[in-house]
Amino acid sequence: MKKFIKCLQFVWRYSDGIKSKILFLFIVNILNIAFRIATPLVSAQVIIKLSNGDYNSLIYWGIILFTITLLEYSTYYLSRTRMSFVYQRLSKAITKDIAENILKITNDDLDKAGSGIFLQRINSDTDKLADIFYIVFDVIGEVFIHVGNFVAIFILNYIAGIFVLLMMVILFIIENIRAKKKEKLDKILRKARDNLSTTVSELVRGSRDIKMLNSEKDFLSKFDKDVDIYSEKYLRLRNITYKWRLLSWNIDNILELVFILLLVFIIKEKYIVSASAVVLYTYVRNSHGFYYLVGDLISYFKEFDVSRNRLEEIIGDKLYKKEKFGDVHLDKINGDFEFRNVDFSYGKNKVLKNLSFKIAANSTVAFVGKSGTGKTTIFNLLVKMYDVDSGQILIDNHDVKTLDKDTIRGNITIISQNPYIFNMTIKENLQLVKKDLTDEEMKEACRLACLDKFIENLENKYDTVIGEGGVNLSGGQKQRLAIARALIQKTEIILFDEATSALDNETQYEIQKAIENMEGEYTILIIAHRLSTIKKANKIFYLEEGQIIDSGSHEYLINNCKPYKYLYETEIEKD
Repeated sequence: MKKFIKCLQFVWRYSDGIKSKILFLFIVNILNIAFRIATPLVSAQVIIKLSNGDYNSLIYWGIILFTITLLEYSTYYLSRTRMSFVYQRLSKAITKDIAENILKITNDDLDKAGSGIFLQRINSDTDKLADIFYIVFDVIGEVFIHVGNFVAIFILNYIAGIFVLLMMVILFIIENIRAKKKEKLDKILRKARDNLSTTVSELVRGSRDIKMLNSEKDFLSKFDKDVDIYSEKYLRLRNITYKWRLLSWNIDNILELVFILLLVFIIKEKYIVSASAVVLYTYVRNSHGFYYLVGDLISYFKEFDVSRNRLEEIIGDKLYKKEKFGDVHLDKINGDFEFRNVDFSYGKNKVLKNLSFKIAANSTVAFVGKSGTGKTTIFNLLVKMYDVDSGQILIDNHDVKTLDKDTIRGNITIISQNPYIFNMTIKENLQLVKKDLTDEEMKEACRLACLDKFIENLENKYDTVIGEGGVNLSGGQKQRLAIARALIQKTEIILFDEATSALDNETQYEIQKAIENMEGEYTILIIAHRLSTIKKANKIFYLEEGQIIDSGSHEYLINNCKPYKYLYETEIEKD
């Protein structure tokens, strides 16, 4: 019961704006319970008056029965409609909070956990907890009704009451055993469902790569394995439920037969009149679902607690750590930044080693080196996707650890080789960074990003829906759209993470032209795969094994850095 109260407290946190509606729902359900308990009592009076031939009283009790029945169904209707509203509001509030907390989880923990874990919790567990007031008002209400039935049975005949009580105890024990076995299997089933959800997510998101790699058979084999594991756990859970429920039903039927024999005995011995015996049997029949109800209630309590714990893992920071930011806010930054003796590792793999460098505002700087030398890591640390192991990263002489999230991520944009474009129109994708975006601002940003001519040739122009992940755009078009977003956002620092590495020469030229349009007004950092694209950079850093080997202009490195010269000459030969 303590766990259930914790679940109620958890859900109550999300009831702002609907507390009065929940109170109204509580009152309506209390009235409905009262009417449902009263209905059999009034029905008993109708049967007794009818059997005694008291037709004057029969009309009186008939009117009362009609009125109570009408009120019962009216309050039931009100309860159902209000319950649906409360459920939707709670589900929305919980889902929003979980989504916000997922976005706060550190990238390190997000990388370790599969996406299916979070998908299941935001889809399934939130709905489960939002349904808690259904249990409070509906199922617990049913329990009160059955308790009322038991009281009526004892009033009519204490011998029958004792027998029914013993019958309920036996069946309750069976249901309790079933609920405990179900709880253990339910936890295992949820883990299997999380794994399956992760696989499905990878299948959908990576479908293009799976096809290109001709890996359909391998991936479907993994999918089949996860489905088989989930199906096996699901069948075990259902079999346990059916087996114990079948046992309950059989015992219930046997005990009902015994009760009928008992009823015959107490009528014969004149402990009760025939009319009252009919009412008594009606009460007992109405009480049959009680032990199932209690068993389900125990299962609900346990399921709620499992869902609450799974959501608390996301909201809290014991299992999944949250990103931590400082409280210093800068309305505008100049764009100067510095890495000072920075060390960083992915697990046991040390990527950056005592790295130090300075970059002046509004300069264009490039990072060059073989794959795995820490270039992308520098970008990730700068936007605080990860925290340094030691050392400092300074923006305008402020340690990034002291700056708030808006200062860091509101002033830095990363444009990757394959930027994520949302399944919206071009205009809506651009409005993500500025809600009050004007048409003039939008068109100017697209012109500077060398995207305007392409958009103007589209049938719906800026209202063209571009598909999930930008599937209807080429790689270069997605990058130019990402550049347009950065220009609209007006971030002081723009990072290009190998943005031209997979493009043809013509598209590469368009991207290069877009970058040149921004030079002098932004601090631009480029991770370069093609050295020909960074020849005009103010400064180029050459990295090996997480350390800067040399830095300077393109001409300087050609003359003084052999690894850089070798990379450049190799590129020329390939071209």
